[in-house]
Amino acid sequence: MIIRIAISFLLLLFVSPVFSQTDTAGKALDEVVITAQRFKQKELFIPYSVKSIGQQYLKDIIPRTTPEALAGVNGVFVQKTNHGGGSPFVRGLTGNQTLLLIDGIRLSNSTFRYGPNQYLNTVDAYSINRIEVAKGTGSVQYGTDALGGVIHVITSDPVFSTDKSSVHGRVAGKYMTGDMEKTARGDISYASKDFGLTGGIAYRSFGDLVGGDTTGRQSSSGYNEWSFDTKAKFALRKNMQLTLAHQFLQQSNVPVYHKLKLENFALNEFDPQTRSLSYARLNIQGFKAWMKEIELIASFQHTTEGRNSRKNASDVLRKEKDGIRTAGFSVDILSQFSKAWTANSGIELYHDKVESKREEINIQNGMVRPQRGLYPNDSKYGNYSLFSLHHIHVKKWFIDAGLRWNTFDIHISDTTLGKVKLTPQALVGNLAILYSIQQRHSVYAMFSNGYRAPNVDDMGTLGVVDFRYEIPASDLKPEKSRHAEIGYKFKTKKWSGTLAGYYMRLNNLITRIKVDGSAISGYQVYKKENVEEAYIKGVESELSFQPAKELHITGGIAYSYGKNLTTKEPLRRIPPFNGRLLGTWRHKVWYAGIEWMFAAKQERLAQGDKDDNRIPKGGTPGWHLLNLYASYQLSVAKLNLGLQNIFNKDYRMHGSGINGYGRSAWCQLTLNF
Repeated sequence: MIIRIAISFLLLLFVSPVFSQTDTAGKALDEVVITAQRFKQKELFIPYSVKSIGQQYLKDIIPRTTPEALAGVNGVFVQKTNHGGGSPFVRGLTGNQTLLLIDGIRLSNSTFRYGPNQYLNTVDAYSINRIEVAKGTGSVQYGTDALGGVIHVITSDPVFSTDKSSVHGRVAGKYMTGDMEKTARGDISYASKDFGLTGGIAYRSFGDLVGGDTTGRQSSSGYNEWSFDTKAKFALRKNMQLTLAHQFLQQSNVPVYHKLKLENFALNEFDPQTRSLSYARLNIQGFKAWMKEIELIASFQHTTEGRNSRKNASDVLRKEKDGIRTAGFSVDILSQFSKAWTANSGIELYHDKVESKREEINIQNGMVRPQRGLYPNDSKYGNYSLFSLHHIHVKKWFIDAGLRWNTFDIHISDTTLGKVKLTPQALVGNLAILYSIQQRHSVYAMFSNGYRAPNVDDMGTLGVVDFRYEIPASDLKPEKSRHAEIGYKFKTKKWSGTLAGYYMRLNNLITRIKVDGSAISGYQVYKKENVEEAYIKGVESELSFQPAKELHITGGIAYSYGKNLTTKEPLRRIPPFNGRLLGTWRHKVWYAGIEWMFAAKQERLAQGDKDDNRIPKGGTPGWHLLNLYASYQLSVAKLNLGLQNIFNKDYRMHGSGINGYGRSAWCQLTLNF
């Protein structure tokens, strides 16, 4: 019933504007996005599926975390293994098969796991200016890991003043019922004619997540977090800007809820979970046409993942810690060879150093026994590439094409594996063509191939992961994809919409293979191999209607179908048919929004899904939610209110290890000075 209503609604909306002859093009055609092409372009003229959410949307819904901000984005499905996680699926893929960027810098590193992970939650949602999602493309633009697409988080920038210098500040406090959230955030900004500065600090306490009508409080699932970020921008010359930034976030005692609930653990948590990023960006403009703009970025990132675990009735506390230090450098040159032909070309260099340790502590006598870490200690992973992306605009035609050559230098030395050196390479390309009809309708077709080089997690993992025990593998090859898409976009004064169909073929997939007759500590042993071939196909559609200046209605649906051709079964973790309808009203200082979200039952399960204790027997049930939002803005204060899951439905995002929010309310008061 829910599915029929959703499809009928969107079909009705789509038919109305397409055959309307009285509507005229609006003044603002499209939002400008950069992620899909490394080039600023209006969304209507980008020959790929892209979606962005801006700062206004984030200020309206006040998402608890960065992953939860993506929960309503068409074609993105967010799984939560635990309350401190959140792993977005794009085109049916997640984890190390979907690339994460922050301010143009790779967040994804060589220890990102296959399947869901928690790393996007280490980006503070209060620091974000916008999030851009490029679906089905990204390997040519940004390199390895972008099989499903790219999620690019862009943080807020300082601004320059046009008149005298100014200082502004903001403090915000947020509370959610059931003690599910207590947040305090402070920001300050300074602007002069040639210097701008922003900074913020936050402390957040998240209590146990309270589920719907039959679940109730899910204990233990809460955790604490604090973060700090600052960014400074200098106008060195008229044509030269330097940006310096630092971001830090730390989460403490983050429980892995399903392990506590289902796997006989007295303690299982991430502690600490931290990310630190520092970078310098230099933008230079005004050179010759073949060097119209240059962007240089030097970055250093340090992530730490600590894990503590102890079984019930056991005296042994296991403490693990992995640290990844990543140095990065990139050069991006924008060239304009003619009025119709521009290009982005450059290099990207990243180098990871992985430190990993583990020890077992007897809590009765304090005896400590060192052991091999989850990964081989002192592993090194070099990722180096050259790229050139070309954008051609001739009358009504937009053509986008590019190549990237990527090479890797991987060194692992371990008592289990011995000394391993791998130097995989990849050459990938894309081609997309868009035809614009009367500046308000576009049709396009695109083809791209992608890859994901084996990383340290693939080759070196030794220990319990999810509900398996993994052992290392040393002879892996890159995963590869071929992706084709056709689509239609339009935007008029009152209507806008997208419709896309895609097909992705996946080869050399790295998957965990059961080692028959082998078990360690009660867990079945698995080893990763390149053995699988699969495909994913699907359709995505979104439609927006603005009948009046104050009123805006947006609806979207997404469907993916995946099949493992090797095992002749459904592909693992494919999201169910899902969608959202959002209506908003904004008038002067008032805002109100109503949101309906749904997902169908997912009963197409691979054997790995059936073995996953996070997925109910027979599949994940379908669900639908109703949420309300409101705000009132004064000159120096703003009050935001939210009421989620009004009917207190019990539900779970497919593949998650914890149920979603039950009926709950939150409020945030923001003071500006």
